[in-house]
Amino acid sequence: MSVPSRIVLTGFSGAGKSVVAPLLARHFGWDIVDTDDLVVARAGKSILDIFRDAGEDAFRDLEFDAIAEACARENVIISAGGGAVLRAENRRALAEAAFVVCLEARPETILARLTSRGSTEQLDRPLLATNDPLARITELKVARQHLYALCDWAVHTDGLTPEQVAAEVIRAHDERAADILAAPERVEAMAAAAASAPAKTLHAVPEGAACMVGAASGEYPVFVGWGTLSGLGARLRDAGLGSFAYLISDETVWHHLGDEVEASLRAAEIDFDSYTVPPGEVSKTLDAASDIYDWLIDHRAERGHTVVAVGGGVVTDLGGYVAATFARGIPLVHVPTSMLGQVDAAIGGKVAVNHPLAKNMIGVFQQPRFVLADVAVMRTLPEREIRSGLAEAIKMSLLDCEDHVAFFEDNAEAILKLDRDATVESVRRSVCFKGSVVSDDEFETTGRRSVLNYGHTLAHAIESTTGYSRFRHGEADGIGMMAAGRMSMAMGLLASDVLERQRALLERYGLPASADGLDRARLLDAVALDKKVQGKKVRWVLLEGIGRPVLRDDVPEDVVASALDSVLD
Repeated sequence: MSVPSRIVLTGFSGAGKSVVAPLLARHFGWDIVDTDDLVVARAGKSILDIFRDAGEDAFRDLEFDAIAEACARENVIISAGGGAVLRAENRRALAEAAFVVCLEARPETILARLTSRGSTEQLDRPLLATNDPLARITELKVARQHLYALCDWAVHTDGLTPEQVAAEVIRAHDERAADILAAPERVEAMAAAAASAPAKTLHAVPEGAACMVGAASGEYPVFVGWGTLSGLGARLRDAGLGSFAYLISDETVWHHLGDEVEASLRAAEIDFDSYTVPPGEVSKTLDAASDIYDWLIDHRAERGHTVVAVGGGVVTDLGGYVAATFARGIPLVHVPTSMLGQVDAAIGGKVAVNHPLAKNMIGVFQQPRFVLADVAVMRTLPEREIRSGLAEAIKMSLLDCEDHVAFFEDNAEAILKLDRDATVESVRRSVCFKGSVVSDDEFETTGRRSVLNYGHTLAHAIESTTGYSRFRHGEADGIGMMAAGRMSMAMGLLASDVLERQRALLERYGLPASADGLDRARLLDAVALDKKVQGKKVRWVLLEGIGRPVLRDDVPEDVVASALDSVLD
């Protein structure tokens, strides 16, 4: 029997499919087809989003179509998802078309690979958000093992390099595949309907998670709900972070929420201590971080302990910066309590403190283990603080899509009143959009994440030149968005009706579109210090339309000056 010009790699996440497939493709001179990639392309959303929005059955239907498409091609290495063997019809299609190889590994090896920095196989990382991730991996692997055993060949990858694994697959293909594929009843045995596996054994999205943020340095869930703060202790336990918690907050937030947070941790039998700072940007400094380092050292904090940042954007940044830099990094959990913190600051891993000359100039990337956003706690906030945070949510909608903008237009009254359903949905939409952006560009290297800075270049200049005291961040961002919109129009990118729609939306939520008493020269000096400046050129985020942001470093000085004049009363 001739051997088909296709090899299928399957096996549990972390077994090595994604690193071995390119080596095989290079050896045979074939292409690579990843069935998960085909599913994502067909659905227009991530696999984790498919599981959350439509369920596992819907994903399996898409996966079947992807497998059929892959098996119709010639001269390919097919990388099949770890759960592709769960359905008999998938196994039949694979068996009829290809030599099917399972890459095996012990649970301990899989856990080590999935938790290593830079792992390319992240899809099962939500499985690690349990009290005992090794036990969870073992459980899932046992549930699938009888199906993996039906494959034509297996390579145990423990202790082998990717090159050694590839060599074993090549040897099996060249020396054994013809005999194996010629065996009678092979296809029927592999496709036996009696072989089954329990459902829900692939991408485990924690209950209550609005989305998963899939960064290269770590994947984590974002929980969004109403009245969920009381479950913080249980979430910490489930994530394996129950040894000791250092709670960092500001004095105002702790006055309102401290008792509830402490009660939650006590109920989960988690030891903790707390530290508070004065509210506001005055606390987002290296001096404040140094004081917290002293406190952590005094309390003998260890790398296995967890920093839990409970507060708005300032505490999220400050607590995250401390967690990232103390003892070369300790686990971090965000509990954002402001609208700004929930829709923006807590998502994406950017943490920083301010320099007197520039906001957020001193910082690092530190992804949290999870984010818990309880929308109900915003009832304790001043109205101005809520409106300021909504500026970031409105910005996300303008960068996302028409439906997102229309949601904010249609639900303004309910959101401003903190209606439960409308406000939770507004946070969820913003979180999911930002999560998808930062998953694509964790370290802001491709330009994809940079679009989130729409309005920020001028906003940060306004804040720094006014001593971080006159304007809330969202207020400054509203002014910055109007200036960026003016530049977009002047560059021939944006229609005037879209800019007016943006203005109306900001004003509907009580946000400024202009300001008086600002020093234009000082603003321009501060803009030149912005982190997004490259080669002494300011990279402005502009709009070509709703959901169509672009980066431009060729905005003429007179266009910038005119845009500034339009927002400086």
